[in-house]
Amino acid sequence: MSEPISIQIVSDIVCPWCYVGKKRLEKALAQRPGLAVEITWFPYQLSPDMPREGRDRREHYASIFGAARADEIMARMKETGAAEGIAFDAPPGARSPNTLSAHVLLYWASRMAGVDQNLLAEKLFAAHHVRGEDVGDPCVLAGIASEVGMNAAEVLNALRDGTDEDTVRGLVGQAQQAGISGVPFFIIGGQHGLSGAQPPEVLLQALDEVAAGAPSTTH
Repeated sequence: MSEPISIQIVSDIVCPWCYVGKKRLEKALAQRPGLAVEITWFPYQLSPDMPREGRDRREHYASIFGAARADEIMARMKETGAAEGIAFDAPPGARSPNTLSAHVLLYWASRMAGVDQNLLAEKLFAAHHVRGEDVGDPCVLAGIASEVGMNAAEVLNALRDGTDEDTVRGLVGQAQQAGISGVPFFIIGGQHGLSGAQPPEVLLQALDEVAAGAPSTTH
């Protein structure tokens, strides 16, 4: 049996396009049901200077884009999400979190046997983008971790202690040093670098080329 194709995804939980990119990858993989792949998530922080307690999400968006522009962007994002099966929402009081702790949780999941890191990523995206939960809150993260088989109490204590935060910051730095300046960024088979929430057909082309042993490209 051949080795599964590696799919590395550099992303940030607060990035709506990263969630869209995940859904588009799933559409691509659904067209190749016999293809074995191994998906690994790597950290990136769009707002590394966000306070650890986060900010009100609507206020944060308004500070970046202006209130009217922020409303337009959110409305368009809802339309895009609907086409991918994502019910984007930012209920009153929703936070824009610092995502370092969420990335630490994903890092731990990648190193734990029996824990599905990809499922954890889905749950984190849904918690933030659909339900408006604060994924910067260690208590919220511990609850989500328990849903994928991690020990909530151990996770909560380790998050509060700041365990592995420097390691994850180092991984973010590695992505930046590699020239990644926006997310999502897909690395397929260690060969194809795809920036942005690519359509399923683009992802399929890269997957098929890796499976066939074709030379690498970067988009």
